[in-house]
Amino acid sequence: MGSPNSSWGEGFLLVGFSDWPQLELTFFIFISIFYSLTLFGNTAIIALARLDLRLRTPMYFFLSHLSFLDLCYTTSTVPQLLINLHGLHRTISYGGCVTQLFVFLALASTECVLLVAMAFDRYAAVCRPLHYTTIMHPVLCQSLAFASWVVGLVNSMIQTSLAMAMPICGHQLNHYFCEMPIFLKLACEDTGGTEAKMFVARTIILVFPAALILGSYAQIARAVLKIKSVAGRRKAFGTCGSHLVVVSLFYGSGIYTYLQPIHKYSESKGKFVALFYTIIAPMFNPLIYTLRNKDVKGALWKVLGRDRDLG
Repeated sequence: MGSPNSSWGEGFLLVGFSDWPQLELTFFIFISIFYSLTLFGNTAIIALARLDLRLRTPMYFFLSHLSFLDLCYTTSTVPQLLINLHGLHRTISYGGCVTQLFVFLALASTECVLLVAMAFDRYAAVCRPLHYTTIMHPVLCQSLAFASWVVGLVNSMIQTSLAMAMPICGHQLNHYFCEMPIFLKLACEDTGGTEAKMFVARTIILVFPAALILGSYAQIARAVLKIKSVAGRRKAFGTCGSHLVVVSLFYGSGIYTYLQPIHKYSESKGKFVALFYTIIAPMFNPLIYTLRNKDVKGALWKVLGRDRDLG
């Protein structure tokens, strides 16, 4: 096991998917493709929201923040995974591991809160259409975005500080990045007290926002059922349903990982579950939120048209 906190100087070995060497090349190819799509899709959303005046709305204000979060969020873990899969470098220093823990938790926590703001925006648009512009005032939108970042940073500071205070034994992390449940498994002493404090913080950042989002969409569903047009109801349910799929994917996998006791956490399953919230959800976010939106399609063709004119 090693002496307590011996990892401070020696760092950690990231096992990654080396338990399945026959799958490493396949993982490398598909994850490279998914990461490229994530970078392209989220960058495109940010650029279009800046370039087209029709996208200067609360929805795309929040979506731009979500896209920026997803860019940073995936970049905090995926490059490390690709290097690991290529077999070039499977180690990470203690400082690098703690930094990755902090950054990942801060970005993931911020996204949890930001998704609530986005659900509230959709609630106001569908359930309070006549008062939408008054409710979703630019000052409120900026305040909600700022609060998301502050809550995310505070939550990460609390959990990372608790983790750093524990004596660590061992140098092998059975994961592809420094994730909290795996890090806690290296603790030299009973982590019951630390786990209890972290559980409270995780419940606040995961369960409470998820409940608010479900409540918002329940109200949206009730309002949609009052729409007389069958086509209108179908379109509204299709849009809300696709949003809920992404939200469920993100929160479901996050809750599975972070709200179960450490001693019950399966390292093998955990790596695969983590792929959902580190790679798959960030890749689908730009598609799901914009696929059926005519304004985004119009903005994209407008930009491409400018490019053709310049050529």
